[in-house]
Amino acid sequence: MTSAASANETAAAPDREKAARPFSGFERMVAWRYLRARRKEAFISVIAGFSFVGIMLGVATLIIVMAVMNGFRTELISRILGINGHMIVQPVDGPLENYAELATKFSAVPGVTMALPLVEGQTLASGRAGAGTGALVRGIRSEDMTKLTTVSSNIRAGDLVGFAAGQGVLVGSRMAADLGITAGDTITLVSPEGDVTPLGVNPRVKAYPVSGVFEIGMSEYDASIIYMPLEESQLYFNAEGLVQSIELFVSDPDAIDEMRPKIEEAAGRQIFITDWRQRNQTFFSALQVERNVMFMILTLIVLVAALNIISGLIMLVKDKSSDIAILRTMGASANAIMRIFFMTGAAIGATGTFAGVVLGVVVCLNIESIRGFFSWVSGTVLFDPELYFLSKLPADMNVGETVSVVVMALSLSFLATIFPAWRASRLDPVQALRYE
Repeated sequence: MTSAASANETAAAPDREKAARPFSGFERMVAWRYLRARRKEAFISVIAGFSFVGIMLGVATLIIVMAVMNGFRTELISRILGINGHMIVQPVDGPLENYAELATKFSAVPGVTMALPLVEGQTLASGRAGAGTGALVRGIRSEDMTKLTTVSSNIRAGDLVGFAAGQGVLVGSRMAADLGITAGDTITLVSPEGDVTPLGVNPRVKAYPVSGVFEIGMSEYDASIIYMPLEESQLYFNAEGLVQSIELFVSDPDAIDEMRPKIEEAAGRQIFITDWRQRNQTFFSALQVERNVMFMILTLIVLVAALNIISGLIMLVKDKSSDIAILRTMGASANAIMRIFFMTGAAIGATGTFAGVVLGVVVCLNIESIRGFFSWVSGTVLFDPELYFLSKLPADMNVGETVSVVVMALSLSFLATIFPAWRASRLDPVQALRYE
């Protein structure tokens, strides 16, 4: 009998060792049973449900907001850098008379994709609607306009024929709509830098045919910029044979600092260089600060949901005190009890995080359709281009940021389960069973 009992104990030993392993099937089964709702535990289940929903919405909101802000920044940069040069070269020692020669030299520098001589001036524009609006006239060469694909590839009405012939201008779509003009109509420009007479300076007024209407997709530019042939703009602004600056487009906008010495060497004269970061530093710094603050604020949503996990688990521990005592008397270790409740809380955080990622990705992929739906339901214009500069709502998900959101949510969820699980493991089975 003794040898038979010893044999049975020896055979059962591997099973006990298997059952006693951390996160064993037994521990997972008990944790799953505690997650399931029962009638007398309905309130605890409601708290767990709120925790799940809170984490899901917090993670989804973080992903959506960060994606929209990334898309907003990316779209703005692409449009700003698509229409403005990455580097602006201006003369120091005298006017830019040899701009054609300098443009050729700059174009030969490795990394420079286009050198664009430019004349700029402020005017008052008016059309058939009668009302006038301020406009920025940019004079460039017709061959450069062809290379400036951000504009030349987005002609919505008319063509570049009149512009190439030096007899027409290109007008932004929002300006054309405000002035009531389209391709083939005329636009009247009034410049304060006009003709000098014995009675003073008379404003220069001239009408130009509209060769085409472009739409970049950034309302600020579509409502304020007019492109004019370079030679005509030189005549209009009293700058015959001169340009104010040469804008350089480079293949890598982030490598501006490496390009500066090459451009200065190619110029062969004193020049002043301004890059796109300097011209837009305040704007992009404000976007970065807003992005960081939004991340911190929205993280509080996940933190509140994690606190709900703590309260739910503490109530569950109190409700299951007799069960914990019975498990302890049956041989379950304190660490096993701690792991059971850790898995119970971690399951809520993990499933909530996963559901939040799925919800966030789905919303980001359909953000414009969702915006259109809510605009239709509310009868208002959400994300007005007049206020937000872009004609549609962008969303650009960053893998690194999404992973950081997931790690943050899981970390908060797991940390929230440690204290209730530790309290469960420290429960005295004798005291728990005494009052049952």
